[in-house]
Amino acid sequence: MFQIVAFLLILGIDLYAFQSLKSVSANFGESIKILIYIFYWLICIGLPLVMIVSFFQYSKIGLMPSWGRISGSLFLSVLITQLIVIVFLLGEDIFRIFYRIFSSLTQSNEAGNSFASRRKFLSQTAIIVASVPFLSFIYGITKGKFNYKVHRTILYLKDLPKAFEGYKIVQISDVHSGSYDDPEGVIKGIDLINEQDADLFVFTGDLVNTKADELDPWLDIFSKIQSKNGKYSILGNHDYGDYFDWQSKEDKLANFNKLLEYQKQIGFQLLLDEHVKITKGDDSINLIGVHNWGKKFGQRGDLDKAIIGMESKGINILLSHDPTHFDSKVKDHQVHFHLTLSGHTHGAQMGVEFPFLKWSPVKYIYPKWAGLYSENGRYLYVNRGFGYLGFAGRVGIWPEISVFELHSA
Repeated sequence: MFQIVAFLLILGIDLYAFQSLKSVSANFGESIKILIYIFYWLICIGLPLVMIVSFFQYSKIGLMPSWGRISGSLFLSVLITQLIVIVFLLGEDIFRIFYRIFSSLTQSNEAGNSFASRRKFLSQTAIIVASVPFLSFIYGITKGKFNYKVHRTILYLKDLPKAFEGYKIVQISDVHSGSYDDPEGVIKGIDLINEQDADLFVFTGDLVNTKADELDPWLDIFSKIQSKNGKYSILGNHDYGDYFDWQSKEDKLANFNKLLEYQKQIGFQLLLDEHVKITKGDDSINLIGVHNWGKKFGQRGDLDKAIIGMESKGINILLSHDPTHFDSKVKDHQVHFHLTLSGHTHGAQMGVEFPFLKWSPVKYIYPKWAGLYSENGRYLYVNRGFGYLGFAGRVGIWPEISVFELHSA
Protein backbone atom coordinates (compact mmCIF):
# COMPACT_ATOMS: atom_id res chain seq x y z
CA MET A 1 0.00 0.00 0.00
CA PHE A 2 2.80 2.40 0.93
CA GLN A 3 4.55 1.75 -2.38
CA ILE A 4 1.37 2.56 -4.34
CA VAL A 5 0.81 5.81 -2.44
CA ALA A 6 4.46 6.82 -2.92
CA PHE A 7 4.26 6.03 -6.65
CA LEU A 8 1.10 8.09 -7.12
CA LEU A 9 2.51 10.99 -5.11
CA ILE A 10 5.75 11.11 -7.11
CA LEU A 11 3.82 10.79 -10.38
CA GLY A 12 1.59 13.69 -9.32
CA ILE A 13 4.66 15.82 -8.54
CA ASP A 14 6.17 14.94 -11.93
CA LEU A 15 2.98 15.89 -13.77
CA TYR A 16 2.46 19.12 -11.84
CA ALA A 17 6.05 20.28 -12.36
CA PHE A 18 5.75 19.33 -16.03
CA GLN A 19 3.12 22.06 -16.45
CA SER A 20 5.77 24.65 -15.61
CA LEU A 21 8.07 23.19 -18.23
CA LYS A 22 5.28 23.36 -20.81
CA SER A 23 4.60 27.01 -20.00
CA VAL A 24 8.25 28.01 -20.30
CA SER A 25 8.75 26.13 -23.57
CA ALA A 26 5.45 27.21 -25.16
CA ASN A 27 7.14 29.39 -27.78
CA PHE A 28 9.92 26.90 -28.60
CA GLY A 29 9.98 24.98 -31.86
CA GLU A 30 8.15 21.66 -31.88
CA SER A 31 11.29 19.55 -32.24
CA ILE A 32 13.00 21.33 -29.33
CA LYS A 33 9.91 20.96 -27.16
CA ILE A 34 9.72 17.23 -27.89
CA LEU A 35 13.40 16.79 -26.96
CA ILE A 36 12.89 18.72 -23.70
CA TYR A 37 9.81 16.67 -22.81
CA ILE A 38 11.54 13.37 -23.58
CA PHE A 39 14.56 14.36 -21.48
CA TYR A 40 12.31 15.38 -18.58
CA TRP A 41 10.40 12.10 -18.51
CA LEU A 42 13.53 10.01 -18.98
CA ILE A 43 14.86 11.60 -15.78
CA CYS A 44 11.55 11.28 -13.91
CA ILE A 45 11.10 7.62 -14.85
CA GLY A 46 14.72 6.50 -15.22
CA LEU A 47 16.09 7.62 -11.84
CA PRO A 48 13.46 5.77 -9.74
CA LEU A 49 13.92 2.63 -11.86
CA VAL A 50 17.69 2.68 -11.32
CA MET A 51 17.11 3.20 -7.59
CA ILE A 52 14.79 0.20 -7.42
CA VAL A 53 17.36 -2.02 -9.17
CA SER A 54 20.10 -0.84 -6.79
CA PHE A 55 17.93 -1.58 -3.74
CA PHE A 56 17.36 -5.11 -5.02
CA GLN A 57 21.13 -5.53 -5.31
CA TYR A 58 21.62 -4.16 -1.79
CA SER A 59 19.05 -6.60 -0.39
CA LYS A 60 21.03 -9.49 -1.87
CA ILE A 61 24.65 -8.59 -1.08
CA GLY A 62 24.42 -5.80 1.50
CA LEU A 63 26.42 -3.35 -0.62
CA MET A 64 24.92 -0.39 -2.45
CA PRO A 65 26.52 0.13 -5.89
CA SER A 66 27.93 3.59 -6.55
CA TRP A 67 25.52 4.13 -9.45
CA GLY A 68 22.65 3.40 -7.07
CA ARG A 69 23.83 6.04 -4.59
CA ILE A 70 24.31 8.61 -7.35
CA SER A 71 20.90 7.91 -8.89
CA GLY A 72 19.25 8.27 -5.49
CA SER A 73 21.05 11.54 -4.86
CA LEU A 74 20.06 12.90 -8.28
CA PHE A 75 16.47 11.81 -7.65
CA LEU A 76 16.45 13.76 -4.39
CA SER A 77 17.92 16.80 -6.15
CA VAL A 78 15.27 16.70 -8.88
CA LEU A 79 12.47 16.13 -6.35
CA ILE A 80 13.42 19.17 -4.27
CA THR A 81 13.67 21.26 -7.43
CA GLN A 82 10.20 20.12 -8.49
CA LEU A 83 8.74 20.91 -5.07
CA ILE A 84 10.09 24.46 -5.21
CA VAL A 85 8.54 24.91 -8.65
CA ILE A 86 5.24 23.53 -7.38
CA VAL A 87 5.16 26.01 -4.49
CA PHE A 88 5.14 28.84 -7.04
CA LEU A 89 2.55 27.23 -9.32
CA LEU A 90 0.26 26.11 -6.52
CA GLY A 91 -0.15 29.65 -5.24
CA GLU A 92 -1.11 30.86 -8.72
CA ASP A 93 -3.54 27.95 -9.21
CA ILE A 94 -5.28 28.65 -5.92
CA PHE A 95 -5.60 32.30 -6.92
CA ARG A 96 -7.01 31.26 -10.29
CA ILE A 97 -9.64 29.01 -8.70
CA PHE A 98 -10.87 31.73 -6.38
CA TYR A 99 -10.80 34.26 -9.20
CA ARG A 100 -12.98 32.07 -11.39
CA ILE A 101 -15.42 31.48 -8.54
CA PHE A 102 -15.59 35.23 -7.98
CA SER A 103 -16.02 35.86 -11.72
CA SER A 104 -18.86 33.36 -11.99
CA LEU A 105 -20.65 34.97 -9.07
CA THR A 106 -20.24 38.48 -10.45
CA GLN A 107 -20.68 37.40 -14.08
CA SER A 108 -17.36 39.03 -14.94
CA ASN A 109 -15.36 37.87 -17.99
CA GLU A 110 -12.18 39.87 -17.52
CA ALA A 111 -9.76 36.97 -17.13
CA GLY A 112 -8.60 37.27 -20.75
CA ASN A 113 -5.06 36.17 -21.50
CA SER A 114 -3.63 37.48 -18.24
CA PHE A 115 -3.55 34.02 -16.65
CA ALA A 116 -1.48 32.55 -19.47
CA SER A 117 1.12 35.32 -19.32
CA ARG A 118 1.18 35.22 -15.52
CA ARG A 119 1.59 31.45 -15.63
CA LYS A 120 4.58 31.73 -17.94
CA PHE A 121 6.20 34.43 -15.79
CA LEU A 122 5.73 32.39 -12.60
CA SER A 123 7.05 29.26 -14.28
CA GLN A 124 10.17 31.08 -15.44
CA THR A 125 10.67 32.57 -11.98
CA ALA A 126 10.14 29.20 -10.32
CA ILE A 127 12.69 27.48 -12.55
CA ILE A 128 15.27 30.21 -11.94
CA VAL A 129 14.77 30.07 -8.17
CA ALA A 130 14.75 26.25 -8.12
CA SER A 131 17.97 26.10 -10.13
CA VAL A 132 19.90 27.48 -7.14
CA PRO A 133 19.32 24.49 -4.83
CA PHE A 134 19.54 22.11 -7.80
CA LEU A 135 22.99 23.38 -8.76
CA SER A 136 23.96 23.32 -5.08
CA PHE A 137 23.01 19.64 -4.91
CA ILE A 138 25.02 18.90 -8.05
CA TYR A 139 28.02 20.62 -6.45
CA GLY A 140 27.44 18.65 -3.26
CA ILE A 141 27.45 15.35 -5.16
CA THR A 142 30.53 16.12 -7.26
CA LYS A 143 32.69 18.30 -4.97
CA GLY A 144 31.00 19.08 -1.66
CA LYS A 145 31.38 15.57 -0.20
CA PHE A 146 35.16 16.12 -0.06
CA ASN A 147 35.07 19.80 0.88
CA TYR A 148 36.61 19.11 4.29
CA LYS A 149 36.47 21.81 6.94
CA VAL A 150 38.59 21.99 10.08
CA HIS A 151 36.59 23.20 13.08
CA ARG A 152 38.84 24.39 15.91
CA THR A 153 37.64 24.62 19.50
CA ILE A 154 39.60 25.87 22.49
CA LEU A 155 38.38 24.34 25.75
CA TYR A 156 39.19 25.65 29.21
CA LEU A 157 38.94 22.86 31.77
CA LYS A 158 39.31 23.05 35.52
CA ASP A 159 42.01 20.85 37.05
CA LEU A 160 43.66 20.17 33.69
CA PRO A 161 47.11 18.71 34.46
CA LYS A 162 49.99 21.01 33.54
CA ALA A 163 51.47 18.51 31.12
CA PHE A 164 48.26 18.67 29.04
CA GLU A 165 48.29 22.45 28.63
CA GLY A 166 47.77 23.07 24.91
CA TYR A 167 47.09 19.36 24.29
CA LYS A 168 45.53 18.78 20.88
CA ILE A 169 42.82 16.19 20.21
CA VAL A 170 41.66 15.53 16.65
CA GLN A 171 38.28 13.87 16.06
CA ILE A 172 36.50 12.51 13.00
CA SER A 173 33.27 10.55 12.91
CA ASP A 174 30.94 8.69 10.54
CA VAL A 175 33.34 7.64 7.81
CA HIS A 176 30.83 5.28 6.12
CA SER A 177 33.53 3.77 3.92
CA GLY A 178 30.98 1.82 1.87
CA SER A 179 29.85 5.09 0.31
CA TYR A 180 33.25 6.09 -1.05
CA ASP A 181 34.19 5.82 -4.72
CA ASP A 182 37.04 8.34 -5.05
CA PRO A 183 40.42 7.49 -3.41
CA GLU A 184 41.85 10.94 -4.11
CA GLY A 185 38.98 12.59 -2.25
CA VAL A 186 39.51 10.38 0.80
CA ILE A 187 43.29 10.87 0.75
CA LYS A 188 42.70 14.63 0.72
CA GLY A 189 40.86 14.28 4.03
CA ILE A 190 43.51 12.02 5.60
CA ASP A 191 46.25 14.47 4.63
CA LEU A 192 44.29 17.31 6.24
CA ILE A 193 43.92 15.24 9.44
CA ASN A 194 47.67 14.72 9.60
CA GLU A 195 48.33 18.40 9.04
CA GLN A 196 46.67 19.08 12.41
CA ASP A 197 49.60 17.38 14.22
CA ALA A 198 47.37 15.58 16.74
CA ASP A 199 48.56 14.62 20.20
CA LEU A 200 45.58 12.26 20.34
CA PHE A 201 43.31 11.04 17.54
CA VAL A 202 39.78 9.73 18.18
CA PHE A 203 37.12 8.27 15.90
CA THR A 204 33.53 8.23 17.14
CA GLY A 205 31.86 5.47 15.16
CA ASP A 206 30.28 4.32 11.89
CA LEU A 207 33.35 3.14 10.02
CA VAL A 208 31.12 1.24 7.56
CA ASN A 209 27.53 1.31 6.37
CA THR A 210 26.80 -2.36 7.08
CA LYS A 211 29.54 -4.79 6.03
CA ALA A 212 33.17 -4.95 7.13
CA ASP A 213 34.18 -5.68 3.52
CA GLU A 214 33.35 -2.08 2.64
CA LEU A 215 36.59 -1.06 4.32
CA ASP A 216 38.80 -3.36 2.19
CA PRO A 217 39.81 -0.75 -0.43
CA TRP A 218 40.49 1.89 2.22
CA LEU A 219 42.55 0.02 4.84
CA ASP A 220 45.88 1.36 3.66
CA ILE A 221 44.60 4.93 3.38
CA PHE A 222 43.11 5.09 6.90
CA SER A 223 46.14 3.38 8.41
CA LYS A 224 48.14 6.50 7.47
CA ILE A 225 46.41 8.65 10.12
CA GLN A 226 49.07 9.88 12.54
CA SER A 227 48.94 10.76 16.24
CA LYS A 228 51.60 11.14 18.94
CA ASN A 229 49.68 9.39 21.75
CA GLY A 230 47.59 6.82 19.91
CA LYS A 231 44.43 6.43 17.85
CA TYR A 232 41.27 5.41 19.69
CA SER A 233 37.82 4.55 18.38
CA ILE A 234 34.33 3.38 19.27
CA LEU A 235 31.51 1.76 17.33
CA GLY A 236 28.48 3.50 15.84
CA ASN A 237 25.04 2.06 15.10
CA HIS A 238 26.07 1.04 11.56
CA ASP A 239 29.09 -0.96 12.73
CA TYR A 240 27.07 -3.83 14.20
CA GLY A 241 25.66 -5.08 10.89
CA ASP A 242 22.06 -4.50 11.96
CA TYR A 243 20.90 -3.12 8.60
CA PHE A 244 21.26 -6.29 6.54
CA ASP A 245 19.27 -9.53 6.53
CA TRP A 246 22.06 -12.02 7.31
CA GLN A 247 21.58 -15.69 6.48
CA SER A 248 22.56 -16.66 10.00
CA LYS A 249 23.65 -15.23 13.35
CA GLU A 250 27.06 -16.76 12.70
CA ASP A 251 27.45 -14.73 9.50
CA LYS A 252 26.56 -11.53 11.33
CA LEU A 253 29.02 -12.32 14.12
CA ALA A 254 31.77 -13.14 11.61
CA ASN A 255 31.20 -9.76 9.93
CA PHE A 256 31.40 -8.01 13.30
CA ASN A 257 34.63 -9.76 14.25
CA LYS A 258 36.10 -8.91 10.87
CA LEU A 259 35.37 -5.23 11.48
CA LEU A 260 37.08 -5.43 14.87
CA GLU A 261 40.14 -6.94 13.18
CA TYR A 262 40.11 -4.21 10.53
CA GLN A 263 40.11 -1.58 13.28
CA LYS A 264 43.35 -3.11 14.57
CA GLN A 265 44.83 -3.17 11.07
CA ILE A 266 44.38 0.58 10.64
CA GLY A 267 45.82 1.20 14.09
CA PHE A 268 42.60 2.08 15.93
CA GLN A 269 42.32 0.89 19.52
CA LEU A 270 38.66 0.20 20.18
CA LEU A 271 37.14 1.21 23.50
CA LEU A 272 34.10 -1.01 24.09
CA ASP A 273 32.64 0.01 27.45
CA GLU A 274 36.11 0.57 28.82
CA HIS A 275 38.61 3.30 29.57
CA VAL A 276 42.30 4.01 29.19
CA LYS A 277 44.63 6.42 30.90
CA ILE A 278 46.39 8.82 28.54
CA THR A 279 49.68 9.78 30.12
CA LYS A 280 52.06 12.61 29.45
CA GLY A 281 55.04 12.79 31.77
CA ASP A 282 53.76 12.26 35.28
CA ASP A 283 50.24 13.49 34.46
CA SER A 284 47.26 11.71 32.92
CA ILE A 285 43.67 12.11 31.73
CA ASN A 286 40.97 9.46 31.31
CA LEU A 287 39.60 8.50 27.91
CA ILE A 288 36.36 6.49 28.06
CA GLY A 289 34.63 4.78 25.16
CA VAL A 290 31.24 3.05 25.07
CA HIS A 291 29.27 0.89 22.68
CA ASN A 292 26.61 2.77 20.75
CA TRP A 293 23.82 4.16 22.94
CA GLY A 294 21.01 6.16 21.36
CA LYS A 295 17.34 6.75 21.96
CA LYS A 296 16.38 5.38 18.55
CA PHE A 297 19.32 3.25 17.39
CA GLY A 298 20.09 0.73 20.10
CA GLN A 299 21.26 1.08 23.69
CA ARG A 300 24.22 -1.25 23.88
CA GLY A 301 26.57 1.06 25.74
CA ASP A 302 27.15 0.60 29.48
CA LEU A 303 28.66 3.77 30.90
CA ASP A 304 28.94 2.39 34.43
CA LYS A 305 30.82 -0.66 33.17
CA ALA A 306 33.19 1.57 31.19
CA ILE A 307 34.38 3.43 34.28
CA ILE A 308 34.92 0.46 36.62
CA GLY A 309 38.29 0.93 38.29
CA MET A 310 38.76 4.43 36.89
CA GLU A 311 40.12 7.25 39.02
CA SER A 312 37.32 9.70 38.32
CA LYS A 313 38.85 12.77 39.97
CA GLY A 314 40.85 13.75 36.91
CA ILE A 315 39.84 14.99 33.48
CA ASN A 316 37.37 12.58 31.85
CA ILE A 317 36.76 12.58 28.10
CA LEU A 318 34.00 10.33 26.79
CA LEU A 319 33.58 8.92 23.29
CA SER A 320 29.91 8.14 22.59
CA HIS A 321 28.58 7.94 19.04
CA ASP A 322 25.01 9.17 19.50
CA PRO A 323 24.54 12.65 21.06
CA THR A 324 21.24 11.63 22.68
CA HIS A 325 23.35 9.66 25.15
CA PHE A 326 24.54 12.97 26.61
CA ASP A 327 21.08 14.21 27.57
CA SER A 328 19.83 10.80 28.67
CA LYS A 329 22.75 9.54 30.76
CA VAL A 330 25.92 11.60 30.66
CA LYS A 331 25.09 15.13 31.74
CA ASP A 332 23.63 14.04 35.10
CA HIS A 333 25.95 11.10 35.78
CA GLN A 334 27.63 10.96 39.18
CA VAL A 335 31.01 10.97 37.44
CA HIS A 336 31.89 14.31 35.87
CA PHE A 337 32.58 13.85 32.17
CA HIS A 338 34.24 17.08 31.15
CA LEU A 339 33.89 16.51 27.41
CA THR A 340 31.77 14.10 25.39
CA LEU A 341 32.64 13.63 21.72
CA SER A 342 29.85 12.35 19.44
CA GLY A 343 28.79 12.23 15.81
CA HIS A 344 25.90 10.32 14.21
CA THR A 345 23.76 13.22 12.93
CA HIS A 346 25.92 14.13 9.87
CA GLY A 347 24.23 17.52 10.18
CA ALA A 348 21.84 15.85 7.70
CA GLN A 349 24.62 16.55 5.14
CA MET A 350 22.67 19.63 4.13
CA GLY A 351 21.85 22.97 5.64
CA VAL A 352 23.36 26.40 6.11
CA GLU A 353 26.05 27.66 8.46
CA PHE A 354 26.87 31.32 8.75
CA PRO A 355 28.03 33.38 11.74
CA PHE A 356 24.45 34.60 12.13
CA LEU A 357 22.57 31.46 11.05
CA LYS A 358 23.00 27.75 11.66
CA TRP A 359 20.25 25.47 10.38
CA SER A 360 19.74 21.92 9.19
CA PRO A 361 16.55 19.83 9.00
CA VAL A 362 18.17 17.35 11.39
CA LYS A 363 17.76 19.87 14.24
CA TYR A 364 14.09 18.84 14.49
CA ILE A 365 15.21 15.30 15.37
CA TYR A 366 18.42 16.04 17.26
CA PRO A 367 18.38 19.36 19.17
CA LYS A 368 22.13 18.96 19.67
CA TRP A 369 23.15 18.26 16.09
CA ALA A 370 26.47 19.98 15.33
CA GLY A 371 29.18 21.81 17.20
CA LEU A 372 29.74 22.58 20.88
CA TYR A 373 27.10 22.49 23.62
CA SER A 374 27.43 23.01 27.36
CA GLU A 375 25.15 21.83 30.14
CA ASN A 376 25.68 21.18 33.86
CA GLY A 377 29.27 22.28 33.47
CA ARG A 378 29.91 19.55 30.90
CA TYR A 379 30.69 19.90 27.22
CA LEU A 380 29.24 17.93 24.32
CA TYR A 381 30.69 18.23 20.85
CA VAL A 382 28.80 16.77 17.87
CA ASN A 383 30.99 16.19 14.82
CA ARG A 384 29.31 16.74 11.45
CA GLY A 385 30.82 13.57 9.99
CA PHE A 386 33.76 12.79 7.73
CA GLY A 387 31.86 10.77 5.12
CA TYR A 388 28.33 10.55 3.81
CA LEU A 389 25.42 8.12 3.73
CA GLY A 390 22.25 7.97 1.63
CA PHE A 391 22.61 11.26 -0.21
CA ALA A 392 25.99 10.90 -1.94
CA GLY A 393 27.13 14.41 -1.21
CA ARG A 394 27.04 17.39 1.13
CA VAL A 395 25.43 20.81 0.72
CA GLY A 396 26.24 23.54 3.22
CA ILE A 397 27.15 21.11 6.01
CA TRP A 398 30.62 20.07 4.94
CA PRO A 399 32.65 17.03 6.08
CA GLU A 400 34.39 17.86 9.34
CA ILE A 401 37.70 17.40 11.09
CA SER A 402 37.37 18.60 14.70
CA VAL A 403 40.40 19.94 16.55
CA PHE A 404 40.28 20.57 20.31
CA GLU A 405 42.97 22.43 22.19
CA LEU A 406 42.90 21.97 25.96
CA HIS A 407 43.81 24.72 28.40
CA SER A 408 43.48 25.14 32.13
CA ALA A 409 40.56 27.27 33.27
